[in-house]
Amino acid sequence: MGPPHHLFLVTALFIQLACLPISAQQAKQTPSPPPAAKPAPIEDDQPVRVFTEEVRLPVTALDAYGHYDPTLMVDDVLVLEDGVAQQIRSVRHLAANVLLVLDTGGESSGLGGISKSTSLTRRVAEDLVRRLPQGSWIEILQANASTEVLQPWTRDKDALFLALKKKLISTKRSRISDAILTAAQQLNDRPEGARHVVLITDGVDSPGGKVDRAEAIKKLVAARATVHVISYTEFVRQKSENKTTAVSAGPRPISSDPITSTDPTQPPGSTRSPSFGVGIRFDPPMRKQRKAYENDVKKSQQVLSNVAVETGGKMLLPINSDEMLAQAGEVAQAIGSEYVVTYRPKRPLAEARPGEYRKVEVASRRVGLSLHARRGYVVPTPQN
Repeated sequence: MGPPHHLFLVTALFIQLACLPISAQQAKQTPSPPPAAKPAPIEDDQPVRVFTEEVRLPVTALDAYGHYDPTLMVDDVLVLEDGVAQQIRSVRHLAANVLLVLDTGGESSGLGGISKSTSLTRRVAEDLVRRLPQGSWIEILQANASTEVLQPWTRDKDALFLALKKKLISTKRSRISDAILTAAQQLNDRPEGARHVVLITDGVDSPGGKVDRAEAIKKLVAARATVHVISYTEFVRQKSENKTTAVSAGPRPISSDPITSTDPTQPPGSTRSPSFGVGIRFDPPMRKQRKAYENDVKKSQQVLSNVAVETGGKMLLPINSDEMLAQAGEVAQAIGSEYVVTYRPKRPLAEARPGEYRKVEVASRRVGLSLHARRGYVVPTPQN
């Protein structure tokens, strides 16, 4: 006779109860599936690679009336790089990075007041800062006997005005080539496509400088900035006219009056009526010095003009202080109206030779629209 039926039920229930803790313990010990792998976040202190395969090209758009066009689109732009059409990826505005290079050297050079004016340079710089778009990053670099950063990169216009008021000074010597080289270095960490340099200068170096002008200009062009020049060259030419002689007017000394000195009817030292004359005194050393300065001004004007054209900037030649102040507003408007056109070059930048220069041509696809840009760019060196 077999065991009672209820004994089987009790035994089965006991076995189930005995297994429950074991199952729960096993469930706790079973590892959960690992989460999906995620890329490691980029830390703020990690270096950022500046070298990319994207070219950012500053472009100015003008309508049929010569006004800045605010409606530029991707389909309006044709870019040729070394003769090959590129595919435009975007057209946009970026916050400008504007480096002001203020030449205040050589004012007291003994040229009779025909050189630069520090007070005028200050007024032009103040007006330019005032008119630049809000949100622009601005730095002030002073160029005289040495090169000095008066105000590092900032968006605080009050700080810029204070630096111009308190720190801008004049010296007898100018090292503008040193300042141009420093300007190129100061742009290295600024965003591509939105770099601007504004030079207020006559472009003349005092003797004794150690920086080669051609090398400094080459570095500035390679910095891929748009260079605008408010030049003193025509201004000082206007001031130098008729400055090579000293002119005086007034009563002529009796000893030099041919009539009085030979008139026997008059007592010695007297004459019938006052004798007046104009005396002209030539100053050969001063004339030679001014001539040399004017030749340097002429050469520098050509160099600065070439830089402005190459980089797509403005070369402005005011002849007086009123024009110079007005043209500060013109430069500010050009900077604020500039677009940044981006494209991925069909010939990869990574394949470029060190220091390779690529020619760029920009044309409009829209009737009545004209586009203005730099003539080319130096392929940047990879930065790790």
